[in-house]
Amino acid sequence: MKFRLGAVAAAAWIGACTWLSAAPAHADSIHIAGTSTTYYTLSQYYRIGINELMQANPSVHESNIYPGLKLSIPGTASAKTVAAQSTTEKEIISASLNVTPAAKTVEAWGKSFSYSKVLQVKATAYSSAASENGGWGPVDYFGNPLKLGTIAVDPSVIPFGTKVLVTGHSHAGLPKQAFIATATDAGSAIKGNRIDIFIPGSQSFVSDFGFQYVNLYFVE
Repeated sequence: MKFRLGAVAAAAWIGACTWLSAAPAHADSIHIAGTSTTYYTLSQYYRIGINELMQANPSVHESNIYPGLKLSIPGTASAKTVAAQSTTEKEIISASLNVTPAAKTVEAWGKSFSYSKVLQVKATAYSSAASENGGWGPVDYFGNPLKLGTIAVDPSVIPFGTKVLVTGHSHAGLPKQAFIATATDAGSAIKGNRIDIFIPGSQSFVSDFGFQYVNLYFVE
């Protein structure tokens, strides 16, 4: 759990709450992502706006769509519930992480990333509960809504805005093997080689994460 540093404007919190409440409570169908699924391909396939799809899946950042992920499809697209590019649970479990140190590239979920360095850090996790966010609500240090891919860092070690591929974690609320995260949050308890990972869900669900050592690939 982090303890928020600094003050986030109340207006930002109100705006974030409005944004979150605008997301649909449910969708008419579910699409299981494949290796090439993006919000753009879903938009073309279902003839739905990209913004509408993103609002229907507020906890899924566009960089964290991985095979087997269930995405809500708003509207009347029930005839196309699971597209041909869907995958099986067996394929999800067997997904691999391939690292080529000589070329400084790392491949996860069929996507290749170039990285500048690797850093091992001690990780914890936090939820959107006000008690874990300095009473300011479900927003990061800059007032942006918390979402999968938000991490709190010590900015003297990992500068704000840094994008990393997080690997070596284990939790039901996170993508298996790896996921892309951006340093947009901070906390008084997050110092040195530490990060705090936002996980959508209840406090009790998120607390199952405990303490874990993870590797961060600084991707470009």
